[in-house]
Amino acid sequence: MTVLTETFSAGSSLSARFATLRAQYAENAAKRKVFRTTFNELQNLTSRELADLGIDRSQIKSIAFEAAYGA
Repeated sequence: MTVLTETFSAGSSLSARFATLRAQYAENAAKRKVFRTTFNELQNLTSRELADLGIDRSQIKSIAFEAAYGA
């Protein structure tokens, strides 16, 4: 015999869930912008400038990722 149990969250209205979704979307968009900005700025530096900063060109993506999303 199969039993189906449905659980609904009574405390979370549709508008509250939508507001949370919008906030998460805005936060993710801001993080993507930080990533893109950091990546593009480092990518546009010359190899000499990167060497002065102690950064290898292969590290640019991981540095931009860490700047935007943390560890």
